[in-house]
Amino acid sequence: MVSNRELAALFDELASLLKVADGNAQSFKARAYETAARTLDTLEPPAAEMSVTELIKLKGIGKSSASKIAEIVETGTMDRLVKLRAEFPATFLDLVRVPGLGPKTALMIRERLGIEDVGGLRAAIEGEQLRELPGLGAKTEEKLARALDRLGTSGKDRRTPILDAMAMASRIIDELTPMVEVEQIQYCGSLRRFRDTVADIDILVATTDPAPVTKRFSTLAFVTEVIGSGSTKTSVITQGGLQVDLRVVEPAQWGAAILYFTGSKAHIIRLRQLAIQQGRLLNEYALEESEGGRVVASETEEEIYEALGLPWIPPAVREDTGEIESGLDRSLPEFVRWEDLRGDLHVHTSMSGDGDHSLTRMLDAAVQRGLEYLAITDHAEDLAMNGVGQDEMLEQRGVIESIAADYPTLTILHGAELNIGRDGGVDYNSDFLSTFDWGVASVHSLFDLDVESQTTRVITAMQNPAVNVIGHLFGRRIGKRPGIELVDDAVIEAAALTGTAIEINSHLDRLDAPSEF
Repeated sequence: MVSNRELAALFDELASLLKVADGNAQSFKARAYETAARTLDTLEPPAAEMSVTELIKLKGIGKSSASKIAEIVETGTMDRLVKLRAEFPATFLDLVRVPGLGPKTALMIRERLGIEDVGGLRAAIEGEQLRELPGLGAKTEEKLARALDRLGTSGKDRRTPILDAMAMASRIIDELTPMVEVEQIQYCGSLRRFRDTVADIDILVATTDPAPVTKRFSTLAFVTEVIGSGSTKTSVITQGGLQVDLRVVEPAQWGAAILYFTGSKAHIIRLRQLAIQQGRLLNEYALEESEGGRVVASETEEEIYEALGLPWIPPAVREDTGEIESGLDRSLPEFVRWEDLRGDLHVHTSMSGDGDHSLTRMLDAAVQRGLEYLAITDHAEDLAMNGVGQDEMLEQRGVIESIAADYPTLTILHGAELNIGRDGGVDYNSDFLSTFDWGVASVHSLFDLDVESQTTRVITAMQNPAVNVIGHLFGRRIGKRPGIELVDDAVIEAAALTGTAIEINSHLDRLDAPSEF
């Protein structure tokens, strides 16, 4: 039976393809299917067991979505989706995702120039062909060339943003975890190391009975092609052209396998060198003695690191950038854990553009997570998409004051996410700004200004006494929009002088500021 997560994935794919087919990233039909996907993703009773009449009663499921769910349950596929996949292959979707292009322009250059993929776009830019098309020009070519140089999205260099890769990996793990044959399961590779983009997804399963696991994996609803299957590894192509490799190992080999397949290659090489110095060998099966092959450790990563004289090193820093040396001399820093988080100072509600849930639901969630404080920071009025005016802000503040006593363990701050203008100014007048408990200021527009202008506008915003923190400093959207260019040292110095914090935005769409900052 097709699961709710599988159905959600199919509706997400349908929505993405419809945006391309309609030449409109804001396609009404696409948004309707995205809403259906969110409903299915969080639905507890199996949608596959519900009638069309029952489905339509669900919030976010209309007649069209309900009929398509019934079609999938009955036939195992969706005719509209099959046709769209054929019309818009993964290589063309890569083209659409190039920052600055979009569905409408991608369709035009496909029709006018026969361009079907990123490689064709690069060739057209080099041949100065785009500037001959209506609405485009030499500056457009320059912007697209810079975007391609930053993204590396063609051929063997094709990369998938971490947000999309994590969503797919999570769906697969959710589908396989309930199987009795699965003893342990985890994504590994660059995804586990939280790299911005991944070439493919690696999923590792510990099992003594791999056949049912690989069969289930190969027949998931969002798998479009099986490209290889053996006793220990099965590779498939999923929606959007993303390759996923499933590897199965004996439970006793779990630690060595997940260490090896997580990488990075440079990190593993250093561990192997360390093992050799100790008269041992490290591979994907075990850490063992060089002479005689006695297994020293294999079941957990922690055991292997300990046997090598190291503390467990978090995957995110396994890049051979000093973590081995720090581990050996016991100077590896203590990393932040979920239980260390005391509050969240940048939260939206359904009142403004980025929020999905009501004020009370956000407060309830904060309490459930054990947070001590929460800042409600809906978008201010200058944001083009659902910015909040002064009257609405005052109304929200009144609601917060009226219900604060219902949350005795939670300090609720009323703030706003302000928009940094060209000159560094922000929304609202200074008198109104002074009434907020907390102010986040972020760049939401004018991403193409030169580095001096961007640096000046951010520093000017920092100098505003109503601004406590700069949100998503570079404004990047991984795989969609490169970040703005800044003089990093000048920004850091200004932050120190003004006492302005710089946000660590860990949403997988952003990861901003990036690790190299």
